[in-house]
Amino acid sequence: MRGIQITEFGGPEVLTLHDDLPEPATDGLVRVAVTSAGVNFADTHQAEDSYLAPQTLPLVPGAEVVGRTDDGRRVVALLAGGGGYAEVAAAHPSVVFDLPDAVDDATALALVLQGTTAWHLLRTSARLAAGESVVVHAAAGGVGTIAVQLARTFGAGRVIATASTPEKRQLALDLGADVAVDVSGLDDAAAVRDALREANGGRGVDVVLEMTGGPVFDGSLAALAPFGRVAVFGMAGRVPPAPVQVPSLMARSTSVVGFWLVHVLRRHGGLRPAMEELLALAASGGLRAVAGGDYPLAEAARAHRDIRSRGTVGKLVLRV
Repeated sequence: MRGIQITEFGGPEVLTLHDDLPEPATDGLVRVAVTSAGVNFADTHQAEDSYLAPQTLPLVPGAEVVGRTDDGRRVVALLAGGGGYAEVAAAHPSVVFDLPDAVDDATALALVLQGTTAWHLLRTSARLAAGESVVVHAAAGGVGTIAVQLARTFGAGRVIATASTPEKRQLALDLGADVAVDVSGLDDAAAVRDALREANGGRGVDVVLEMTGGPVFDGSLAALAPFGRVAVFGMAGRVPPAPVQVPSLMARSTSVVGFWLVHVLRRHGGLRPAMEELLALAASGGLRAVAGGDYPLAEAARAHRDIRSRGTVGKLVLRV
């Protein structure tokens, strides 16, 4: 089968197209003939072996696919350990979901990993309550575009988006954010704190969804209102934040919550509750995925370069 394989860790240059890769073993798994595969920022960490889970070479990257099962069902599937950037993938039955006709490939790919991440960040980790303010960093990205919409659907009182360009900020506003600000050029935590509080009418914020790291995390933590929560799901800037001081959390009754979707898969029900709600919202028009660009399978390296440049929006898709 055709697929992208990594035989050494590194940047986008290590993604190489092969025409004769063996199909994955499917014992106890669902074989999917792949039509489209999703590209996520986490894939770039997988390629350089800086992901939360250690990677083993050789490696076919990619965590999500849309395609057909051997019995003809059109499905979206989440993959354990990669394998998405290829013509055939194998997925556990618990993470294979039948798709309504109204949900296209790009939307399905956006929902199964980034959508469920946004859903659980708000519902499970941050435990958003009606009326609370929510900051969504990188609001024009794959998780961010969905999180902005879900925060509004889930009853947030004020949705504050951050994005680095006027076009990205306008997209966040179009998706339902109340205000959109740029914190990307601020290298001081106090400046990030002040920008977020100003966007919230001078008040501390209740919930922050954070995946940048460095001063953006530090400033977000400082911007919290009493009982505020920062839910952390990435470190795209590849710059670690300052160590969190427990006394400072106690002083304002704030909290920092880490999130990794892997742990949801180990819970009873797994992704199914989130996927059922997300697919229903998408099919009814209550949630839309933002298409960020289609790439041929052979141009996976270009997709990685584009997503690492932070110049993309929404969902990137490889057409297999």
